[in-house]
Amino acid sequence: MENKQKKRFTWIGWGLIAALALSACSPTDEAVGGPAGEPRKAPAESRPIAITRDGTAVVTANIDVPTITLVDVKKRAVTAEIPVGREPRSVALSPDDRRAYVAAMHDDRVDVVDLEKRQVIASVPVAHQPFAVVTSPDGKRVYVSSYRGGVISVIDTSTNRVVRELPVEREPRGLALNADGSELYVSHYLNGHVSVIDTAAWKVKKTVALAETPEPPNHDQKVSQGVPGMVENMTFSPDGKELWLPHILTNTDTPIQFESTVFPTVSVIDTTARKERVEERKHLFKQMNIVNVKNETEIVSNPADVAFLPDGSKAFVVMGGSEDLMTFDLRRGGRATQLLRRVPGANPRGMVISPDGSELYIHNAMSHDLVFVETGGSDSYKKAAVSGKPLPLIAKDPLPPDVRAGKVMFFSANSDRFAAPITGKNWMSCASCHFDGEINGLTFLTPKGPRNLPSNVLATKTGLMTWDGSRDDFADYLLTVQNEMGGMTQFDPTKPLPPEVQKMFDQMFAYLDYADSLPVPKSPYRKPDGSLTPLAQQGEALFKGKAGCITCHALPNYTDSAQAVDAAGRLSVQNRRFLHDVGTATPADKGAVEGDGRAHFQNPRKPGEFDTPTLRGVWATAPYLHDGSAATIEEVLTTRNPQHKHGNAHLLTEQERKALVEYVLSLE
Repeated sequence: MENKQKKRFTWIGWGLIAALALSACSPTDEAVGGPAGEPRKAPAESRPIAITRDGTAVVTANIDVPTITLVDVKKRAVTAEIPVGREPRSVALSPDDRRAYVAAMHDDRVDVVDLEKRQVIASVPVAHQPFAVVTSPDGKRVYVSSYRGGVISVIDTSTNRVVRELPVEREPRGLALNADGSELYVSHYLNGHVSVIDTAAWKVKKTVALAETPEPPNHDQKVSQGVPGMVENMTFSPDGKELWLPHILTNTDTPIQFESTVFPTVSVIDTTARKERVEERKHLFKQMNIVNVKNETEIVSNPADVAFLPDGSKAFVVMGGSEDLMTFDLRRGGRATQLLRRVPGANPRGMVISPDGSELYIHNAMSHDLVFVETGGSDSYKKAAVSGKPLPLIAKDPLPPDVRAGKVMFFSANSDRFAAPITGKNWMSCASCHFDGEINGLTFLTPKGPRNLPSNVLATKTGLMTWDGSRDDFADYLLTVQNEMGGMTQFDPTKPLPPEVQKMFDQMFAYLDYADSLPVPKSPYRKPDGSLTPLAQQGEALFKGKAGCITCHALPNYTDSAQAVDAAGRLSVQNRRFLHDVGTATPADKGAVEGDGRAHFQNPRKPGEFDTPTLRGVWATAPYLHDGSAATIEEVLTTRNPQHKHGNAHLLTEQERKALVEYVLSLE
């Protein structure tokens, strides 16, 4: 983004926040875990679940529930559910297991939890949307990734203050600290890069770009290929020489279709050479090739986390989309040897293993429960198996039932779960493209032409849907499910859906429409108090005046799409008065001359007709335009505006254009 590194978030706090009396259970003096004062000798990795050094307890960050849960794994019982900040995405334990550090993503803070007192004792403000936390081996520091802030922060645990910050590439997500604490690995969610930070010199000493897997020589589009993305959790091998990263590959060189677009993958980084071992990458149909009784490969999707047996003989990969567990036998060629189909619960997103390697503890992000799996140990012939029933982790789900149901659907590729399959053969979920509900930064090929994947932030509140405004009802996404995801193919799109299937779309809409689901990200282009900079104020005047942007990007959501209504005041794809040709179409754009069956063919679109996208939070959604052809807002107004159709941007001076860009990037 323009000047993003210069305009860092500056609302880092330096004082302690008053201790919060938020105990969910009676305080106890009983210690939770490891010996006090003894440094940790193992690596530390961020995830929504952590295990104590003695293996007697796990702690879960409950993601969309503002609590963490402490579980006695021997008794298989919850011992405490402790309130913390909103959207706790990651939890890390101090080396003595007496404190938990929780990244509260939607409150821009890290909560410090005393696990003996069962309460938050301090909150440390950090840069926007903290996602991951890990502690140093001696417990004196906590490292924090700020997903939207674009920085890695260091908290001094003696003062609970941020003492250092390091700007890194965009969208830093997961963290993994090697055993001696000298190197911190940072995964970058969208672009598949991994930053390697020297913690002593406090600088990025190398960036590992996970390789693109090319199309094979025979041009088979159904072979694992594409660009890496959705890179989050990372796990060190027991000897520390490898770092495994579960993620997906997205193929954008062929028309989007479930069998040729998204592929599950696990990449391996050599931590000595600090480079990827491309030849050891785990691919569907190759290293991931468990066949069924019909001799067909079992499809899995959205790999989320990895765990190793202590002796390094096996690796386990949990699949967040298809909700499966895959076992890799590392003494027998490193291929998958077992698929535990359908881990109980919804959306497994993190797991840890007991110190002796006998049990896996899998955290389900959507059903909010803990699954116990017996690993089978290092015996190649013993299979992993679910042990007992899932343990509920929360006392009450704060989400309304329809919102929860819609969210489960959005993140699930489990074809067996719903009234009608939302995908073909477990290939993909909505989240396979809309990472965490938002963007993946990629442009897909569609019958209408290239389409930059839009964010779902405010998607239910900004009028017509899709880049050409050809949908006015959320159930119209039946076309996406059928044509791109391979699901619900038994239904005629020209006819009403069965009530139970219509309800699925209603619930998905409820999730996207819910106020806390996908909040507009705060902009780093504003002043620390949230107000506009003087340059942005000048840009605001230009936006509403000379530049003419307000004509199409109308308030309150900076789009005129909501005005496309019929005589009864309902959104209507037949109202084309608010579609615009801003000169961005190319010969690759085909439009839709006949419209589609969901609209009874009453929504034809010319190649150059586009719906006005919202500008709220646009700073976080690069690249821009319907085809992703503009890397910056500056390019939208200049190089991608050769016909001078984008408002009156061509009449602005260079300084005025900079002011306008500053304002647009400040919108929240």
